[in-house]
Amino acid sequence: MKNTTETKFPSIIESAWNCKCPRCRRGNMFEGSIFSFSSSARQMRAVCPHCELVFEKEPGYFYVAMYVSYVFVVAQLIASCVATYVITGNAESPWLYLIVACAAVIILAPFNYRYSRVVLLYWMTPSFRFRPELYEREPANSI
Repeated sequence: MKNTTETKFPSIIESAWNCKCPRCRRGNMFEGSIFSFSSSARQMRAVCPHCELVFEKEPGYFYVAMYVSYVFVVAQLIASCVATYVITGNAESPWLYLIVACAAVIILAPFNYRYSRVVLLYWMTPSFRFRPELYEREPANSI
């Protein structure tokens, strides 16, 4: 007789949004919340606490995340400048656009840092694909 209970795995979007490990989708990739002001809470873990995946595949691996972050910043700059024009209708003051663009980049810096690494690990590293058997097993710390 087959087991009729099936495990519902979290989607790739849900797991990426919550910054879970790309291989097991259970372990947290970062120490704390994105909204934390503590520098230790913003640090990325070296190893997944659930499946023991080493996130930095090779030395300097996360330099590629700078390019992903660059794409995020360009999109945010364009969006903030377009939104400024739509809201204010002012096309003549470069200082208004400069202030809004700099504020957007500074405010969204924690988002860019965190999610550029998430995008790199989830969609640009095929060797870190999801493995359902790791999702269902006990955490590595309790073994």
